[in-house]
Amino acid sequence: MTTLDRDETHTPAVLPRPVVAGRPLPLRVAVPLAVAAGLALLAAFPPYGVWPLAPVGVALLAAAAHRRRLRAGAGLGFLTGVALFAPLLAWTNLHTGYLPWVLLSLLQAGYLALLGVATAWVSPLADRGRWAWPVLTGLLWVGQEALRDRTPFGGFPWGRLAFSQDTSPLLRLAALGGAPLVTFAVALIGGLLVTAAWRGWVGAARRRTPQGGPAGADGPLDTPPGQDPPLRGDGPQGGAVRRWAPVLVPAVVAVAVTAAGLLVPVATAGSGATVTVAIVQGNVPRLGLDFNAQRQAVLNNHVDATIELAGRVAAGQQQRPDLVVWPENSSDIDPLRNPAAGARISQAADTIGAPILVGAVLLGPGPGQVRNAGILWHPGTGADMEQLYTKRHPVPFAEYVPLRDVARMVSKQVDLIRNDFVPGSTPGVVRAGPTVLGDVICFEVAYDEVVRDTVTGGAQLLVVQTNNATFDVAEARQQLAMVRLRAVEHGRPALMASTVGVSGFVAPDGRVSDATGFNTREVVVRQLRLDDGRTLATRLGWWPEVTLAALAVAALLGAAVLRRRQRVMPG
Repeated sequence: MTTLDRDETHTPAVLPRPVVAGRPLPLRVAVPLAVAAGLALLAAFPPYGVWPLAPVGVALLAAAAHRRRLRAGAGLGFLTGVALFAPLLAWTNLHTGYLPWVLLSLLQAGYLALLGVATAWVSPLADRGRWAWPVLTGLLWVGQEALRDRTPFGGFPWGRLAFSQDTSPLLRLAALGGAPLVTFAVALIGGLLVTAAWRGWVGAARRRTPQGGPAGADGPLDTPPGQDPPLRGDGPQGGAVRRWAPVLVPAVVAVAVTAAGLLVPVATAGSGATVTVAIVQGNVPRLGLDFNAQRQAVLNNHVDATIELAGRVAAGQQQRPDLVVWPENSSDIDPLRNPAAGARISQAADTIGAPILVGAVLLGPGPGQVRNAGILWHPGTGADMEQLYTKRHPVPFAEYVPLRDVARMVSKQVDLIRNDFVPGSTPGVVRAGPTVLGDVICFEVAYDEVVRDTVTGGAQLLVVQTNNATFDVAEARQQLAMVRLRAVEHGRPALMASTVGVSGFVAPDGRVSDATGFNTREVVVRQLRLDDGRTLATRLGWWPEVTLAALAVAALLGAAVLRRRQRVMPG
């Protein structure tokens, strides 16, 4: 063995050379960007409905958290979450006080804090290629929503990116992959925007720096490891092309992705039989939690409105409906145990000559327990116990109190909920004469699997029974946006029946018809074409979300490997 060989044999292993990542945005810039991100996201949702601001908000948060330390990423994500969820969920404090609103808003903001951490963590991957950043942004948003939709106590999916796109071309993507695919597309576009803007800023910073060297403290260094800064030569025209191409190409792709949604075919109406459906919005004596103290008046409102409809039918002014839909809580008196309440509902059904889907609170099955149910009430025969749906996803701390002893230490108001609502165990497939209904109650419309299970069970018409008397018109319009997405996702006509509004019909392409006002008494009747087909989203089920969330996890693991190999130093 030669001396050289011996030297090589005993040469100690060389540690990877530390790679200093480009600088993040200055904190004095990142903090306002994070707040602006939350406000932009807020403006994308109803009642504002400026849907293009959703990808803008995604882009602002991505820029603020990029290349930051993990704690800073968490803080910036939390700022975005508070700016989004505190005003978005302000309707929760209208009649219950500030504490539930504050706690819920902070909890939801915590998930965006995790998103900020994840964004900072995958920064080395985003820096390795121009097109990695948009894809990573899309994956991380889907992963965050998948977690938030399920935890804790079954999750709270309000404020998903997909629900901000009810008037956007991207809504049509729901027919291919449901709400997760729409969220991915919105966040992907946001990633393309931040890629374009970041490179534009970097280019401007380099032009301010002699010899194309690194930017100063106020500008990020964006040269990937192992690559030289771009040359300035090749003449005026060549330099301009090289300078603007990294900005224009992602921006053009973002516009193309948005426009591509228009290419997804969706039906404007069902392809099956025609049925006539009436929505009765009976209204309540007064808004707020004490509407419940006026239970008999609320029931009477819906009975009387139905009898008035029957009078118009008898006078030939209105076609007789095949089905009448009452909202959630239209009978908070158990009509199965209270003969007077049952008699009033029977009077309405007999007079209109059509079955009524009644939203009722039923006692039992055990002491201190109740059920939030939709029950079909036939003329002549009354309640059909075979066609009864019990809400599968009661709302924690609103319809039942988990960990009641612990919750009581936080607020004595938990004891206002004297009876816990117990969940049902079967999908809301209700066979109502000429149609099969997919019944979901109130917030259940936000949960992918609850709606999908009714369609795979044979539902031809999606029905959302809801009670917005304890909220406001903003919450009602946010809920209607979810109904629009579900109609497109499953290619079904849909309707939302509310005690106080907004009620209305939704076509399979997401168009709304006969929308009612808020805090009004109205009855709307419409002919609908049913549908039995299945969209690609219905057939794929939860696999688009599983796939995208798994790729998000893979990206986090890949970033961990890259960080260990390169010993990435933030800043």
